[in-house]
Amino acid sequence: MKETDLLEKLRKIERLYAGAATAGEKEAAAEAMGRIRQRLGDVAKVDKPIEFRFTLMDGWAKKLFLALLRRYELKPYRYARQRRNTVMVRVPRSFVNETLWPEFLELSEVLKTYLEDVTNRVISDAIHKDDGEEEVIAGEYLGG
Repeated sequence: MKETDLLEKLRKIERLYAGAATAGEKEAAAEAMGRIRQRLGDVAKVDKPIEFRFTLMDGWAKKLFLALLRRYELKPYRYARQRRNTVMVRVPRSFVNETLWPEFLELSEVLKTYLEDVTNRVISDAIHKDDGEEEVIAGEYLGG
């Protein structure tokens, strides 16, 4: 997958969660963002924001999640002594369930696939073309 293909796929996911009917480049993306922010504002009037804790084990996933929160003008934080992979945010539950988390999962899967493809290509081109798994041998591991 080319980077331009990746970017278009990410934009399509954003338009999907914004309920966009058209796909006109930057204008459509800006309109989609506006619709999502408007929906978040409307939801917050009925479904009051509550504190959520997310634990993201992958550094790439955390960066993506933080970017998504900030795009929606949500303020991620964590308390002192919480682990670095913890992200806290105050947001309506329905927005998390209907928009934020499903969109994050889709974006994360697309990004993970892209990063895996790039990693495999770079290793194959620069290190060694054999991408097979290691041999499994009979016997018991004795440590060391």
